[in-house]
Amino acid sequence: MTANEPTPKEVKEQRLYANWGLTDEEYALIEKKILKRMPNYTETGLFAVMWSEHCSYKNSKPVLRKFPTSGPQVLQGPGEGAGIVDIGDGQAVVFKAESHNHPSAVEPYEGAATGVGGIIRDIFSMGARPIAILDSLRFGELDNEHTKYLLEEIVAGISGYGNCIGIPTVGGEVSFDSCYEGNPLVNAMCVGLIDHKDVQKGQAKGVGNLIMYVGAKTGRDGIHGATFASEEFTEGEEQQRSAVQVGDPFMEKLLLEACLELILEHQDILVGIQDMGAAGLVSSSAEMASKAGSGLILNLDEVPQRETNMTPYEMMLSESQERMLICVKKGHEAEVVELFKKYDLDAVNIGSVTEDASYRLYHHGKEVANLPVDALAEDAPVYNKPYTEPERIKEFAAMENFEPEITDGKETLLGLLRQPSIASKKSIYETYDAQVLTNTVVLPGSDAAVLRVRGTKKALAMTTDCNGRYLYLDPEVGGAIAVAEAARNIVASGGKPLAITDCLNYGSPDKPEVFWELWTSADGIAAACKELDTPVISGNVSLYNETDGKAIYPTPMIGMVGLINDLEHITTQDFKNIGDLIYLVGNTKADFNGSELQKMLLGKIEGKLMAFDLQAEKQNQALVLQAIQAGLVASAHDLSEGGLGVALAEAAFKNDLGVVVRVDFATSYLFSETQSRFILSVAPENQEEFEKIMGNSAELIGAVEFGGKIEIATADSAFKVTVKEAKQVWEEAIPCLMK
Repeated sequence: MTANEPTPKEVKEQRLYANWGLTDEEYALIEKKILKRMPNYTETGLFAVMWSEHCSYKNSKPVLRKFPTSGPQVLQGPGEGAGIVDIGDGQAVVFKAESHNHPSAVEPYEGAATGVGGIIRDIFSMGARPIAILDSLRFGELDNEHTKYLLEEIVAGISGYGNCIGIPTVGGEVSFDSCYEGNPLVNAMCVGLIDHKDVQKGQAKGVGNLIMYVGAKTGRDGIHGATFASEEFTEGEEQQRSAVQVGDPFMEKLLLEACLELILEHQDILVGIQDMGAAGLVSSSAEMASKAGSGLILNLDEVPQRETNMTPYEMMLSESQERMLICVKKGHEAEVVELFKKYDLDAVNIGSVTEDASYRLYHHGKEVANLPVDALAEDAPVYNKPYTEPERIKEFAAMENFEPEITDGKETLLGLLRQPSIASKKSIYETYDAQVLTNTVVLPGSDAAVLRVRGTKKALAMTTDCNGRYLYLDPEVGGAIAVAEAARNIVASGGKPLAITDCLNYGSPDKPEVFWELWTSADGIAAACKELDTPVISGNVSLYNETDGKAIYPTPMIGMVGLINDLEHITTQDFKNIGDLIYLVGNTKADFNGSELQKMLLGKIEGKLMAFDLQAEKQNQALVLQAIQAGLVASAHDLSEGGLGVALAEAAFKNDLGVVVRVDFATSYLFSETQSRFILSVAPENQEEFEKIMGNSAELIGAVEFGGKIEIATADSAFKVTVKEAKQVWEEAIPCLMK
């Protein structure tokens, strides 16, 4: 025990553990069953962070068990730093997404930057070289200064870190709804490439092997970051800035190169490697030992520190950035120190692997913690939370379906193009370097980003997707749609969907209504993953996204990667040639509840969500991919927010080409958001072959024309708008709101 630290008795009597998120029952479990004594101050802190939702998934484990996590393509499922999927020829793609919501609400620049830094470390800790970053962002409406400030700073944090470390930010999504006002969502995804032979594990095994700390020094930043991410915000209380870390992308670049050199050139001495992320040194060390069935002794006097008089509690819980923990074969310390010195980085032996499965910390010659290692890493209690359907779901089910009356097709289209969730995000993504490393073939702005795999004819398509409004109306169907839309984006780019990662962003699981959203949306996600053969290989859970008791929409962000077998199959959403025929794939119905049109006209969303047919989704995707791989498709764009009208405009913008389209349904249906649909353009000489593949799944609705006008005739009206006017409205909407 260090001077001035509360005694074990004081920790218990003053219930200090409660401030760190441990309940009375959890404390009693530690005292009576696990240790059979009162834990000291440091030990209590270790349990508090390791048993937080962020580290232990104690509220969400029963939910996560619903997901399919294996398949012939999966080399590594959940449980390591990131998931890994085979892409053939001895190569694999490694990817994962993480949320950094709470830190970004408090310190938006550093919160977003360190979110990017952390997810990059998860990728290279597996032995992979990171090749791309994507993001998924949610904000309140752009009608107040605070939301504009958050948007500017979070975007600056993402681009600041990614651009400096030299990894391109290639794709993502941004949307706006008032429920995110106090609690923005910042989800970052990183994708890397690896050879099968180089895959690493986060493990510490082999009695007497060394535990080495590499990277930046430890400071007092980010202490209790994991607990901070596991509680709600309250207006007016001083937010915990000390729980937010500070990032240094230049340091991380050195760490990345040093770790990859260690992995690729010194495999014979490396036993395991893990990022010091949430809960810092305690989580990385305890998890590495627990996974290997070993114990550890750590000497905290050796931990590189950038501040004076740090206590064991502070050192173990700090979330200072740019640090990794490695397990190295005994006798090879000098080799590792030498390698990291080349990169001006610390590499210090701070402990060793033992055989007794206990976790012991020493400081100034005294034992300051002695715990069973599994108690920290594996044995956190798991809660089966009560859940109950929210009242609103019954209310929505009883409502008549929203059927909009559209009197002016042109004004409705322009109005939708102005909506921030639909409008061009160019002003956001142009701050990101999307081309560094020169592998990016399809830049931000199309359905999915595409990167070539060097030395092969292959490419990877990647996307992030989720429509929280759909989940607000029906979590199960909305969850399935989130996966399906991600897959449509991959297919529209010419790729076969491989697997997903997720960030499950929800309110407080202690509220039965919120837990019901999480529980039922997982059913929808799991069903779609099974149907589309895209297992869940990694991800994270972010709960307690509430401010003053008001939760965000359930927002399970889906990050998906797909494989494009041949660079020739890469397809973008833009119409290419005058005279090409335009086809609509899929049936259009009166699906307006939860739509962008409903929100624009009513100022809210309500009603029951559209019926969604996973079989039809799977069939349409398979046919579109077949037609693309047969070389018959000039452009492909999936239909999502804003429906057919918006998709046609978006496909016309890049090359300023006109379209003439005739459909046999009412004007309002142009803006319906029925799922499982695409628009494709096809050269006239490919018409016959294309129609043979598609059968009655595709309908010819028009052609790409000269003259720069969008002309649409429906069953009840006709209108035209110049591409120039529509594009201007679409491009200027967000910059105008930001001014």
